[in-house]
Amino acid sequence: MKAVLCREPGVLELVERPSPGAPAPGWVRLAVSHVGICGTDYHIFEGKHPFLEYPRVMGHEISATVIEAGDGVDLPAGTAVVVNPYLACGKCVACRNGKPNCCTAIQVLGVHRDGAFCEEISAPATNLYPARGLSLEAAATVEFLSIGAHAVRRSLAGAGARSLVIGAGPIGLGTALFSRIAGHDVTLLDTSAERLQMAAERFGFSSGIVADGGAADAVKAKTDGEGFDVVFDATGYAPSMEKAFGYVAHGGALVFVSVVKEEIRFSDPEFHKREMMVIGSRNALRADFEHVMNSIASGLIPVDRLITHRTTLEDTPPDLARWTHEKGGLIKAVIKVGG
Repeated sequence: MKAVLCREPGVLELVERPSPGAPAPGWVRLAVSHVGICGTDYHIFEGKHPFLEYPRVMGHEISATVIEAGDGVDLPAGTAVVVNPYLACGKCVACRNGKPNCCTAIQVLGVHRDGAFCEEISAPATNLYPARGLSLEAAATVEFLSIGAHAVRRSLAGAGARSLVIGAGPIGLGTALFSRIAGHDVTLLDTSAERLQMAAERFGFSSGIVADGGAADAVKAKTDGEGFDVVFDATGYAPSMEKAFGYVAHGGALVFVSVVKEEIRFSDPEFHKREMMVIGSRNALRADFEHVMNSIASGLIPVDRLITHRTTLEDTPPDLARWTHEKGGLIKAVIKVGG
């Protein structure tokens, strides 16, 4: 089968690899239909990912169809599925407590083990969710949108909360969309006025703040000097994450949707006097995937406005390399593999 291999940082190759073969009991062999290109994939290409060994076949935003099911699995050939790429051990403290998204031995397809920039993969049946009428292209957006849906659920913020989403990239926009679905009054903050304008035109987020020297004053102005009830940082940029503490209202919450290698420092007196919560949000759970699929199906998520770039498996090496640096107009790129 064809696959795109990241042999080392900066080197992508279209190669031939063996197909997965007959699936083990409880597993399913899949024909990859579409796969989204994530910020994680760009980071892997650039050599910036903290949990990766090369060479690696990337790709974890996956829609597929069943080729063959292993023993004990009742999934007919041809069934369209969304793939949850987080393979958990099922035994550790997180798994025992219903949090396989932060399993101590997690294996994420496309990161810790080879993913879906290829024609076929195998996955556990428990990680497959029927696409339920979604197009296979739309189904490939479910995983990245689930990151934002999970972050919003983790925030515990109720309807009417004032929320600030920092970073208007794909994860930030997904977070903002699900914050709005939760009934929050959403403001976006980004370094790019162009991206804020795009978010307003495409998704109706008319409240925006440019991240410059006046951002702190703008936050005060937007909130009558009180700060936001919940702040989501989706930048993956340590200085932004540190500044976010100052945007949170007393009694509010700060949710880190992204992860960085660096240490994050903050003023304990400022943190403590607010009695604020700092929440890490990692990956997503089945409930989040289901929420996203239902939201797409009901028309609450405009997938056609999120997908801005398309390519094929054969064209992925030059296109991904170019899009790593050419971000103008780019929200979500999707690779059409089969389907």
